[in-house]
Amino acid sequence: MAIVGLSCTVAVVLLARGRAPAALGKTPVPDPAFDEALAASSGTETMVVAGGCFWGVQAVFQHVKGVVSATSGYAGGTARTAQYEVVSSGRTGHAESVRITYDPSRISYGRLLKVFFTVAHDPTQLNEQGPDVGPQYRSAVFVAGDKQRRIAKAYVDQLNAARVFGRRIVTAIDAGQDFYEAEAYHQDYFTKHPYDPYILVNDRPKVDALRRQFPDLYVERK
Repeated sequence: MAIVGLSCTVAVVLLARGRAPAALGKTPVPDPAFDEALAASSGTETMVVAGGCFWGVQAVFQHVKGVVSATSGYAGGTARTAQYEVVSSGRTGHAESVRITYDPSRISYGRLLKVFFTVAHDPTQLNEQGPDVGPQYRSAVFVAGDKQRRIAKAYVDQLNAARVFGRRIVTAIDAGQDFYEAEAYHQDYFTKHPYDPYILVNDRPKVDALRRQFPDLYVERK
């Protein structure tokens, strides 16, 4: 039974009752056929994605070469409702999201999307991710500008045409939304609580999959 409004911490109870998280990275995911070239000089750009509980998505991108920072937060709703307890109701329009700041001379937007679709979450689950249920756990790419929109849409179309996942991708490609940083206790949760049962069951496998499948991109956190 879908339970709207589950928090990351409560959701582990469902998992203990036998609901397994999505299998990640079992099917090879191709590189984007359409992508931007690496920039000629270093700088910073940002992307915002949503793929379930932000703890694991943040952790994955904190281990990706070329990523300067990854911040947990909320996107899709208003500033007034950008609070964890309110977002967890599932009625704010917000999705638990991660803002990724990266150096476009070291990694491209399309390559970051490949990591997102391959190991950070299951893009075929609608309004849920593993044990977490509700629209606040939806899969989404919040694009900033036409370039990001074109790359993201082309990649989703490419993956669907190749039937990489066996089911159609449900990831929404939304117009850029204001991003609101989550509360301090949510930041770096994976690093600060490595033995939390939720982290061990749901998020450690994502980071391990990144290490195995993207050895050229994986970096240890300093």
